[in-house]
Amino acid sequence: MTQPFQYQNNTLTCEGLPLDRLAERYGTPLYVYSRPAIVERCRMIEAALGDIPHIAYYAVKANANPALMQAIAGENFGADVGSRGELFLALRAGFAPEKISFSGVGKRDDEIEEALHQGIHAFNVESAEEIEVISAVASRLGKRARILLRVNLDIDAGGHAYISTSMKQNKFGVPHAQAPAMLRWASGLPSVEVQGVHSHIGSQITDVGTFLAAARALVETVRAVRDAGVPVRELDFGGGYGVRYHGALSHPGLPEEQPDHPVIPVPEMVKAIIPVLRQAGCTVAVQPGRSIVGEAGALIVRVLYRKQGEGKTFIIVDGAMNDLIRPSLYGAHHQVVPVTLRGEAAERVDVVGPVCESGDFFAQDRPVPRSVRGDTLAILSAGAYGYVIASNYNARLRAAEVLLETGGATLIRPREALEDLLP
Repeated sequence: MTQPFQYQNNTLTCEGLPLDRLAERYGTPLYVYSRPAIVERCRMIEAALGDIPHIAYYAVKANANPALMQAIAGENFGADVGSRGELFLALRAGFAPEKISFSGVGKRDDEIEEALHQGIHAFNVESAEEIEVISAVASRLGKRARILLRVNLDIDAGGHAYISTSMKQNKFGVPHAQAPAMLRWASGLPSVEVQGVHSHIGSQITDVGTFLAAARALVETVRAVRDAGVPVRELDFGGGYGVRYHGALSHPGLPEEQPDHPVIPVPEMVKAIIPVLRQAGCTVAVQPGRSIVGEAGALIVRVLYRKQGEGKTFIIVDGAMNDLIRPSLYGAHHQVVPVTLRGEAAERVDVVGPVCESGDFFAQDRPVPRSVRGDTLAILSAGAYGYVIASNYNARLRAAEVLLETGGATLIRPREALEDLLP
């Protein structure tokens, strides 16, 4: 997979466009995304799925900008949504209703009703009570609701506890041993059609062995459900494919970053699990999100001040935790690089924002080429779980977003104005 961010004549570019010029034109903080990189990743995932009956659902939660979603819908992807708002955005972006799945542990009645009105493909359900509610709503509307039961495989996906979703102490899914009885019961309810089973073991998974273990466990669950007399037509394996955060960009003028774990490209991950999933004899679904948009985006910020503390140098920038909360929330690593390389030696610094929280940082004790007031920095691999979790904390205006193609930039979300803060 190509890296869309590259230095040309010591200036960081994306799709051939210098990021310093984009910062001047649109201001900072600024999210920039590469459309060709997003399309390339969609096509690579589709190719990796091969000839098995399949559908790839884009996990809208990763980045819900309509322009990005339109590009993904144009690649014949489906969409996995987790709210009525995401359903609205997916339909507006051009995703076909019959290629939309609805996930999440807490679907409201109005969300279920709207999804049924729109004719979505299926609900990924998480509890017996939810199935009863969906059946009741569907019966009232004279509709039939297709469901897949999310099973908790009790597999440790590694990584931060907040993005682990398939351990027995997590809120997601039902214990896989309960799946046969629950689906046999559900198949007898009015207005419910059992499609199959679903799993999602976590996020930012970089170990193919973890995925293989989950695939084997899910295939065994399918067999157990069939043994209970319930047909299973679809197996939704979920997402969680990791992207490169450490060392996303290499250049002689940058400090070398070694990844904590080797990152296997998502097409290779998919190719590794398909032979196992094929054994189930089902249509196979996957839900990539981060792996499509993560490395295709960056957050551009401007240096406001250098501040020398006792034994610590702070680089204070105009972006903050309200723009990109992952470092504060998860202790997540994002590579921070200068937009312009001037041959400066690296220094250990904290790159921090202006928000009144000690947790407002992008990097801590990190070697970064020396920067001064007015310089621009790029926070890489920020295309997923960036703007989509942004807020107005400290009454800060949310950033603008720009979509780049070779030779051109399109403003796909303007920067907020002060008046947008008013009710």
